[in-house]
Amino acid sequence: MSSVIISELPAMDATRFQQTPYYCEENVYLLCKTLCESGVADETGSDLFVVFISNERKQARMFGLCFVPLWHQKASTRADGIVLWDYHVICVQRKKESDSEPLVWDLDSTLPFPSPLASYVTETIQPSFQLFAEYKRFFRVVHAPLFFKHFASDRRHMKGPDGSWIAQPPPYQPIVAQDGVLHNLSEYTAMSATDTLSSLDPETVREAISQKLGVLVSHSQLQDLFTKLP
Repeated sequence: MSSVIISELPAMDATRFQQTPYYCEENVYLLCKTLCESGVADETGSDLFVVFISNERKQARMFGLCFVPLWHQKASTRADGIVLWDYHVICVQRKKESDSEPLVWDLDSTLPFPSPLASYVTETIQPSFQLFAEYKRFFRVVHAPLFFKHFASDRRHMKGPDGSWIAQPPPYQPIVAQDGVLHNLSEYTAMSATDTLSSLDPETVREAISQKLGVLVSHSQLQDLFTKLP
């Protein structure tokens, strides 16, 4: 880990960032913007990656069915901090000019903020935990500059059938894509095993990460992916 990042670690406090419960995709969007503006990340976000965590059986919150287990989450009432989300979103920072390990910024985690990717995977993802095949977790990794350009959410996914809010929305206006698109969150959370990268060779990774929706990988590929990114 570089000395620059080490000096930042003790001072970082998750409460300094804008956070609205149950709106993790917007929280991470603003988190990345703040990291860029504060100089912790590159001003364009070139060293930041937005990571959506979900699976093929993602269900809407309104049905009360959530199948993505993550540990050490603030929302948990258990000692191990486990929460079953329908999806979750985090930021991973990878410094190109450094040999330091990628860092995970998870506003909902009780782990150090940020945490090294390896320890975050071990403690939060817990890949050794046996899941039914249909609940296997996947990770959509999107380069932050592309996320800033394309992501949009009008928060429709947080409304019940009667139009009422499932959880109160953030106080600011919804995020609109640069091309005027109002909502495409479902494109980021839709995941299928058939769409995961079959190879992590550098050329395949380089081409995939340049796409709007980034790269879809399994938990066994996640850490290796960050060693292959251009």
